[in-house]
Parts: sequence; structure tokens; C-alpha cells
Amino acid sequence: MANFRVLVSDPISEQGLASLLEAEEVTVDIRTDLTPDTLLQVIGSYDALLVRSQTKVTAEVIQAGVNLRAIGRAGVGVDNIDVTAATQRGVIVINAPDGNTISTCEHTFAMLLSLARKIPQAHGRLKAGDWDRKSFVGVELNGKTLGILGFGRIGSEVAKRALAFNMRVLAYDPFLTRERAEKLGVIMSSIEEIVEGADFITVHTPLIKETKHLLSSEQFARMKPGVRVLNCARGGIIDEAALVEAVQSGKVAGAALDVFEVEPATLANRLVQLDEVIITPHLGASTEEAQINVAIDVGRELLHILRDQSFKNAVNLPSLSDEAMRTISPYVTLAEKAGRLAASLATGSIQKIEMIYAGKLADKQTDPLTRSILKGLLGYHHGEEVNYVNAPFLAEQHRIRLTETKTSRHDLYADLLQVNVHTETSSVTIAGTLIADLGPRIVQIDDFKVDLAPEGTLLMTEHLDQPGMIGKVGTLLGGANVNIASMQVARRQVGGLALMILTVDKVLDADTLARIESIEGIHRVREVTI
Repeated sequence: MANFRVLVSDPISEQGLASLLEAEEVTVDIRTDLTPDTLLQVIGSYDALLVRSQTKVTAEVIQAGVNLRAIGRAGVGVDNIDVTAATQRGVIVINAPDGNTISTCEHTFAMLLSLARKIPQAHGRLKAGDWDRKSFVGVELNGKTLGILGFGRIGSEVAKRALAFNMRVLAYDPFLTRERAEKLGVIMSSIEEIVEGADFITVHTPLIKETKHLLSSEQFARMKPGVRVLNCARGGIIDEAALVEAVQSGKVAGAALDVFEVEPATLANRLVQLDEVIITPHLGASTEEAQINVAIDVGRELLHILRDQSFKNAVNLPSLSDEAMRTISPYVTLAEKAGRLAASLATGSIQKIEMIYAGKLADKQTDPLTRSILKGLLGYHHGEEVNYVNAPFLAEQHRIRLTETKTSRHDLYADLLQVNVHTETSSVTIAGTLIADLGPRIVQIDDFKVDLAPEGTLLMTEHLDQPGMIGKVGTLLGGANVNIASMQVARRQVGGLALMILTVDKVLDADTLARIESIEGIHRVREVTI
């Protein structure tokens, strides 16, 4: 029987490690006092590494881990692991995205009740010796409207509890369908409808470019007077400076925050000083059960990998044969970027995704490419929750129909990967290929022919094909100190609709985007980082 060695380098519940500790063929070393230099010295002896957030698994550590087959993160985020370096070395990285779902959901609801009834403030006043009932009149949840921005695992669990309190629940998620909303008893809504109609608003999205400051001054201005907001997801989804102003003006009656833009939060953060704001130090996953559950999940999956059994929750690509990896790996980045670009351009709830493989790709093992497309597409909105293993399952869970077509010939390219995304209101097409010495290229966006490197920050405009349009946009960007790295223009016909794509050196601010959109002749402006 093979003897595998597993290093546990961060404090992790031994109850959660039971599957590894009880496995006859596994030796577990728990060493939580390793310095970075010592870790480099010893990692070569281990087949798997299990960490939380303390250990930094750098490219150097992975390079030194000559026997490493897997790295497990007992939690969701993998920021402390160099996933790219692991993928290049063929090391599987797994996490535990489900273990803290109930913990975070319950913490959110505890914050919701505390916010409604001002429990922490009343507790503090009484502890200080002051019996004060008049200052802490709260509100009932019964009959109130709760808006949930982000309706994934945690958001949907929060909704179940809110419905039990007889709340009316508005839910927004890019992948929420009316069928699923009706089944769960919630109302499928837009961000705008939630902002304008909810009495309580809670956010449960990942922190990505599109969700940073999702709630800011503009949204607070449109909210009901006396609204209450919560964030137990990620710091930065709510603009903290705008929230301070909204609380001080009385527009927001109270807020409950478990996460902050800069952690640890200190007294220098004005939100910490406001009596109307309830705060906790990032405790969403801090229950005994959650800590045990994430360790159980990761320990079990590491054991499956070592035993060559099926596994889930891989953050990078599942294992492939060396031959299959050699033929597929050049297309993996293209596939994920194509999916991400399609998600950024699609509007409305996604109903169907078509994946077409043409030319030489038709003869290859395309399942990893399909997974990569789905990871890029679903991960654009759901972040770290999506990985290469669970992406097809999540698509099925969202009732998205998937089709895959292969054809041995293509008129223009030796091989082509195409993604067609159909929503309830529109459709988007993205196609790409590999070009010698240039690498992955996007060659089609809808019915526009392009030649685009899928990387960096892209500014895309749809405008009338008429003289001066390029110059007007360029002048505005120059005035905003935004440098253009590359540019191309495509059109269907002279004088018709044209597409301009600019690769720019930095993300544009909202004012610059608005000024570009106001140029006469421009129909639509989109910015995406891929």
C-alpha cells in the first residue's frame, strides 16, 4: 500500500482532519510553526499540503514541492496560493466553497435582527448602567421588503429565513431565472428595483470589478428614507464613504457590517464610530461547525486525489493525461477568456449557452474547454464560488441549457472555438482561435470580425460609422490621462453600425465613461477587464 505524506501548516480542526488521520496509507504532519524558509526546505517530502490563510503557498514553494499532487485550502478564498504556478506544475488546488454557507447565512440574519431591533446599542447602554427604553425603538421584519443582491448559495439561504419571518423578498442575480425565483418564493428583480423598493438590502456577491461599490452615492440617493443595509460578503461591495454620508444624512437608518474595505477595521474608519452601524470583525465563517466542515470537505477531497478517485471543488483544471494536456492547454486560456467576455457583454438572465468547436478542435478532448468556458462565464458574476469542476453543475442548477457542437471544417481558420450566449432578451457571440506567434485571439464579437488579444482592460463602443468618432473618443481619453495601448474598428457596412475596441492602460472612472457615452452617434459603451 502506498504511503502518502500530508503537511498541515495552519491550525485546522483535528475533527475535520479525521478522514486523513484515519487513513492507513496517509501520514499527516501538523506543523503550524513553519517559517517560509523552513517550508521551502521540507515541502519536497510531501504529496499534499493543507492550509488556511496563514501559509503563503508561493511559486517557490510549489517548485520545491517536487512530490506535490494537491494543495487544499480549508476555506473559500485562495489568494494565498499561486494557482497559476500550481496549474503549470500540474498540482491540483482545491477549496471548500460550501462549508461556511449556513454559518455566513445565520450571521447575516443575526445582523438583520440586531439591526432592526438595535440590540447591540441597547446592550451597550445597559452594560454602562443606563436603563434606557425610549432610545431603542426598533422595527419589525414582518411585512417588510428584503432585497438580496447576489442569489447564490448564501443569498438563497438568507431568503428562506426571511420568508419564514413573513418578509417580501426581492432577489437579483445574473443567473436567476423566473422559474427558480417562483419556486423559491422570491420576486426576480433588477438592481434598480431592489435599490428603490427594499426596506432592508443585503449583499451576497463576490468582490469583482463589476461589484466594487455596487452600492454607492447614486444608489443611496434612490433608496427609501430609513432603509437599512447589510454586508457580510466582501468589503468594497458597499462604498464606505458614501455609506457614512447616507447614515449621517438620515437616509440610511442603520447598517450592519461584518467586512470592510481595509481590514482589520480600526477607529480610523468612520463607520466604526457611528452609533447607527453594527460591526463585527469578519465573523461570517467563524463557527465551530463551519471550521470543522471546511476541514472535512478539503481533507476528504485530498484523500480522493491521493487515491486517484473522483473529486470536486478544484480551483484549477482537473488532471488530464500528459498527451491530452499538451493538446488542450494552449486553448484553455482562450476558452476561459471567451466565456468571461461573453458574460460581460450579455444582458438579461442567461437561458442557454452553445459551445462550438470547429476544425482541429473537433478531434480533441474538449470537456476541459467546455469547463473553462463555463468557469469564465459563470465566474464573471460569481467569483471564487465557480471552479472547473463545479461549473457544469452550477449551470445546471441555474437551469441554463448547454449544447456542444463539433464540426471538422471551418472556412477561415484551422480551428475555432465559439460561444453563443442566449438570454431572455438578447444573444452574444464570441469566437476565438490561436494564431502562431500571437497566441489566443478573439476573432469575432457578435457579427463583427475582429482581431483582439483577450487581456487587459477593454473599452468597447458601438457607434455610427461616420468621420470623427475615433478622434472624439481619443480626445476624451487623453484629457482623462488614459493611455490607449491598441485600437481596432470593425463595421458591417459603410455608414452603418461600427464597433471600436480600445485596450487602455487603466480602468476609466464613471465620469469619463459617461462623457464618452454622451458623444453624439455613440449607441453603447462597455468596459470590461478580462
